[in-house]
Amino acid sequence: MGPGNDTQISGFLLLGLSNDPELQPLIFWLFLSMYLITVFGNLLIILAVSSDSHLHTPMYFFLANLSFLDICVTSTIIPKMLVNIQTQNNVITYTGCISQAFFFIHFAGWDDFLLAVMAYDRFLAICQPLHYRVIMNPHLCGLLVLMSWLMSVLNSLLHSLMLLRLSFCTEVELPHFFCELHQMIQLACSDTFLNDTVLYASTVLLAGGPLAGILYSYSKIISSIHRISSAQGKYKAFSTCASHLSVVSLFYCTVLGVYLSSAVTRSSHASAVASVMYTVVTPMLNPFIYSLRNRDIKGALIRFFRRAAIKAHLS
Repeated sequence: MGPGNDTQISGFLLLGLSNDPELQPLIFWLFLSMYLITVFGNLLIILAVSSDSHLHTPMYFFLANLSFLDICVTSTIIPKMLVNIQTQNNVITYTGCISQAFFFIHFAGWDDFLLAVMAYDRFLAICQPLHYRVIMNPHLCGLLVLMSWLMSVLNSLLHSLMLLRLSFCTEVELPHFFCELHQMIQLACSDTFLNDTVLYASTVLLAGGPLAGILYSYSKIISSIHRISSAQGKYKAFSTCASHLSVVSLFYCTVLGVYLSSAVTRSSHASAVASVMYTVVTPMLNPFIYSLRNRDIKGALIRFFRRAAIKAHLS
């Protein structure tokens, strides 16, 4: 069988998190609840930032973009999973699987780059406060988001095109709840050496690069905070990046936990269960981390709902 379009399969079978019929309703309602919380919570962050002029700053501009990406990441995989459970049909078409892999890699990669951009923003705000507004102007903010989008979409396009060259035989059962790139490559019956090489190289460059930038930025931030004489000044400086640091820690710890657990257990099912942490749980928790630890966000939401209540009362 030749590579690329010569593949004879019409779709993949997503095995999901469990084959137990009794657990399917529980999984459905659990993931539906988490998905709705994720969408609603992140929409509130976007609403707060867009409706309050006090939040029209680089930090909150990036936060609104991060919330948008969290919605996109979960919307790429969770609705299809819920439909599969409800219809008791776990089949996803070949085209649908490639498309899902493309969008998931794109949004997850964009999310990763944006976390690095947000770390750079906090680095400038704390380490170079006098030049912050000049350097982090609206043009540069937009350019950083655009460059993050461009790098992630090129990476996603490369992996998708590499998938199209593979041939798949009769074993098309994916031991996952979405079309995860590594699992798809493992199912191929053609040579996957080039795909594996590109996957590992891009992971090192495009995941390790942002992580290195984040670690460098926070090493400088910690050094600058350490030089502040007053305890109140140290607390004020650290509080501006505490939420972002919490999100970064949650994101990378869950991702590393998934890959370390899969490397130790060698179990595809265990890897699928662990993947829930960074694909579903992390995007759901991000709005809580920012809203609970951020007075500006809470204040903006209170003012928004207060204005909405007044308008509703007057009408």
